Amino acid sequence: MLRNVLLEGVTQDIYIKEGVISAIGSGLRCEDGDKVLDGHGMTVLPAFVNMHTHSGMTLFRGICEDMPLSAWLDSVWKAETALDPDLIYWGTRLACLEMIRTGTAVFADMYWNIDVAARAVSDSGMRALLTYCFLDGGDTGKQMAQREECSRMYDISRSWPSRVMFGVSIHAHYTVSDGNMLWAADFARSRSLRLHTHLSETLPENEKHLARYGITPARRLSDMGLLGPDLIAAHALWLGDEDVRLLGGSGTTVVHNINSNLKLASGYRFLYNELRDAGANVTMGTDGAGSSNNLDLRESLKTAALMQKAWRNDPAALPLDELMAMGTVNGARGLGLHSGVVEEGALADLILVDTDSPAFVPGYSFRSDFIYSANSSCIDTLICDGRVLMQGGHVDGEEEVLDMARREARRFYLKINAK
Repeated sequence: MLRNVLLEGVTQDIYIKEGVISAIGSGLRCEDGDKVLDGHGMTVLPAFVNMHTHSGMTLFRGICEDMPLSAWLDSVWKAETALDPDLIYWGTRLACLEMIRTGTAVFADMYWNIDVAARAVSDSGMRALLTYCFLDGGDTGKQMAQREECSRMYDISRSWPSRVMFGVSIHAHYTVSDGNMLWAADFARSRSLRLHTHLSETLPENEKHLARYGITPARRLSDMGLLGPDLIAAHALWLGDEDVRLLGGSGTTVVHNINSNLKLASGYRFLYNELRDAGANVTMGTDGAGSSNNLDLRESLKTAALMQKAWRNDPAALPLDELMAMGTVNGARGLGLHSGVVEEGALADLILVDTDSPAFVPGYSFRSDFIYSANSSCIDTLICDGRVLMQGGHVDGEEEVLDMARREARRFYLKINAK
């Protein structure tokens, strides 16, 4: 039970049962044995949904700086040959800790060793979509091996907690063979799983694709039958009018990753208005810490809004209600979850914001203060699946996670520099 929290400016109680918001009102009764959290003076919001990241890459933070995407990828892929299960586990635990501390309860991930990542997510208490990632580079020898591994991992995933979901990633249209792209899509859709891919992240990527195929990446994915409401398309930065119509008409979920795009100089003119109006489900992601350096979705939302206003020369671009939806309910919709909202029947994935700071004074507009004035340290409490994962800014076990992540990072750094 949450008592005395502010919901849309009104003091309310929120009763949570079996991970779901079962009642919202004033003076709600508790049952024997219920835990009660008094949120007096704090505002309740839906927790964030980070729709695109590579969680294990927290250990890459700061090692591949000042590089364009192509050079960055070459460096990352070389470093990834040094990864092992311990590095993946503690890198993912570190990512989960960082996301919890900054208000994210749910994330969509694309990385390696997802059986290990699933253990880390389960131990953290978060909710996540973990995807088996196809990346064969056109190597026929890898194609069958990856199909077998995907099937095996899907079978293993049936033992995961229900809040840890299995999905399938097609790394990108330029790193995966047509055969595996089609196989992956068929595998996922025959099992009602989510698909996840990178799409039109850079201009050179689009130009090379046009030179080879004579059509844009989005057109090719459409022709292959890959677009749809079960597809999560990360970046989608370099789009033409037809691409926007295809993504919107198919109801594809598109993920804006502004901080990563800016840092890698991939671009900044994300077509939010156009995609929204065409019918796409537009969401927010941080990308991995190897390129965005942090996993703070609130910060990414602020940057996204400022950039939309700047390049469109329109201070009314990306208003606060739509911005918050990108970081919450739209992401939940893309994952097929009844979450991202504070209402009866929704999953209890919530944050409590402490407004007792200069950033919230004089307090004319809470959402404006939360996005534009404050930073994520104002997030006092995070609840995922009805369980309190952070209270008073503290996460149980965070000291061990930080200590182990530091130790593993030192080992990782020595490994990659010995190659």
